Amino acid sequence: MTKKVFIEGMSCQHCVNRVKTALNAVEGVAVIDVDLDKKVAVIEVPSILDEVKIKEAVSEAGYEVVRIE
Repeated sequence: MTKKVFIEGMSCQHCVNRVKTALNAVEGVAVIDVDLDKKVAVIEVPSILDEVKIKEAVSEAGYEVVRIE
């Protein structure tokens, strides 16, 4: 299942890399793409997703999840 994670606070490629690393560390998550301009990460997740884990990982990296679709 593909999900879009809308993220605030990214401003450069270093931010993109930090978000990718944080999301890839969440069990079951595979990052497809992180778009700096659109401020969205596209991820592949299992059918049952604990959105709290996604939000925590991004928050610990220093960014804020606005919503997950």
